[in-house]
Amino acid sequence: MHDQVDHGAVPQSLNRLAAQATTHCLTGCAIGEIAGLVVATQLGWSNAASIVLATVLAFFFGYSLTLQPLLASGLALGSALAIAFAADSLSITVMEIVDNLTVIAVPGAMDAGITDALFWVTLVVGLVIAWFAAFPVNRWLIARGQGHARAMAHHQH
Repeated sequence: MHDQVDHGAVPQSLNRLAAQATTHCLTGCAIGEIAGLVVATQLGWSNAASIVLATVLAFFFGYSLTLQPLLASGLALGSALAIAFAADSLSITVMEIVDNLTVIAVPGAMDAGITDALFWVTLVVGLVIAWFAAFPVNRWLIARGQGHARAMAHHQH
């Protein structure tokens, strides 16, 4: 049985929607992670402060990418925020846990500077692993009409 989700007039594969939602989430996380780690590294902050800043910015950019089309569709800010939080919170949380654990687990990665290949390779590998960890979460949520299914219902086509 091939799971289909009715998304407007054209049913789409549940796996395809979950992949799109996961990639969308990864984009916000990656922007926040890179910005946070680059800023914290340049400022010489501790590893813990670097992780906190990168995580806060990952949530900020993740939610922001979901908010933009919701607001463009005419939704009020309060409603858009509620949908963005419902759509992204679990996915971003899974991504951030997996990505941060990956970076922490790689010897020397937290101490590598932004000009070191280890910094970038570890960050990219962590984000790729995070995508695969968040995919089943997003698939499960969308199959139940939650997560990005709630946000997609408000997007303009």
